[in-house]
Amino acid sequence: MNIHILRLPDVGEGVAEAELVAWHVVVGDTVTSDTVVAEVLTDKATVEIYAPVAGTVATLHGEAGDILAIGSDFIAIDTDDSAPGTTTETKAAVERVEPIVAVEAQEIAVALPELEASSLPPPAAGRAIAAPAVRERARTLGLSVDDIRGSGPDGRVTHNDLDRSFLHTAQATSIPATTSIPGTTTIPIIGLRRKIADRVATASSRIPHITYVDEVDMTQLESLRRSLKSTFPDHPHLTVLPFLMRAIVLAVADRPQINGTFDDEEQVLTTYGAVHVGIATQTANGLIVPVIRNVQSMDLWQSATELERVTNAARTGTATRDDLSGSTITITSLGALGGLVTTPIINHPEVAIVGINKMQIRPFWDGTSFVPRTMMNLSSSFDHRIIDGWDAANFIQHVKTLLEQPALLTIAPPLQAASTATD
Repeated sequence: MNIHILRLPDVGEGVAEAELVAWHVVVGDTVTSDTVVAEVLTDKATVEIYAPVAGTVATLHGEAGDILAIGSDFIAIDTDDSAPGTTTETKAAVERVEPIVAVEAQEIAVALPELEASSLPPPAAGRAIAAPAVRERARTLGLSVDDIRGSGPDGRVTHNDLDRSFLHTAQATSIPATTSIPGTTTIPIIGLRRKIADRVATASSRIPHITYVDEVDMTQLESLRRSLKSTFPDHPHLTVLPFLMRAIVLAVADRPQINGTFDDEEQVLTTYGAVHVGIATQTANGLIVPVIRNVQSMDLWQSATELERVTNAARTGTATRDDLSGSTITITSLGALGGLVTTPIINHPEVAIVGINKMQIRPFWDGTSFVPRTMMNLSSSFDHRIIDGWDAANFIQHVKTLLEQPALLTIAPPLQAASTATD
């Protein structure tokens, strides 16, 4: 027997741990170097893990939903090509680790895996070692990682340690169990859905949101959009989003703090010259936010082309890590469902999100009579620690003006000329 041990490789940019989403093999299965043995999820993406050698699966370490440390034993394969008892190890990254899909945020859920009730471990001395995602989740659960002894490498506090601590706290306060009745189903929240839950819980609990709603007269823009579509039928499909992206680019030029990210730990706001727009996209696996980079350098058609590419990649699971990270401001839309008003949750660590509501024809008073106009509400949220209500309202008013007078979207703002006036 020759046992080859694969340790969990570093599947991201220096991540300390990953969640086991699913095994694709069971003990006793025959595998080759092209066999996908498992899927794991990091803060950035879901990746497939391939068998490094051919042989028979001897041992699987962990179950779906477990948080595993990078470098820990992952799978043992019997290659049966040397003397009994010989063991080899794979510690480096698997040669083929392919990103499938990543998560950026909405909809909250609470996950507590089935764990044996145990006493709360004694706290470690000093500041505990924990990944940022673990610290964020601990705050969401009302726990302090410094009070928890970690079971990971070098005493690192893991998500499982949080679960055990939370379970112990719940039992100590005698929370009654839910009575099982016919038709009741218990569904563990793991994988992508857990990441969505963790990120939106972080955003909603740590960011003081201010939501501003205003209506926009889209009549002229809709007329222009339809005219462009009929005039250029071979061009990319033109929706409202490219127009909105262009309006955002022009509006953040006056308020650069809105096109930024805020580091809660360091209390540092970073603003960007480039505008990387996240597009909240509903997929079969949940809400994902692919990113259109450098929108400030694109025209409407280029924006439409890139919009179609990244959203299709998100829906088909072919998006890369670059497609799914680095946004500086996000747009969210429920499409035709739209509704009149929404309260979007900011895509942490960004400080603003712009929401599109349903477009519909409404009676509009023009000063002498009611006339039919195509109207749409914008529901936008801002991080009130960074963006005052006055700035939020003025930003949206600027976007509104640009959308209501779409000719302005095609005109670059004038360069600031030096004043030559004298008193």
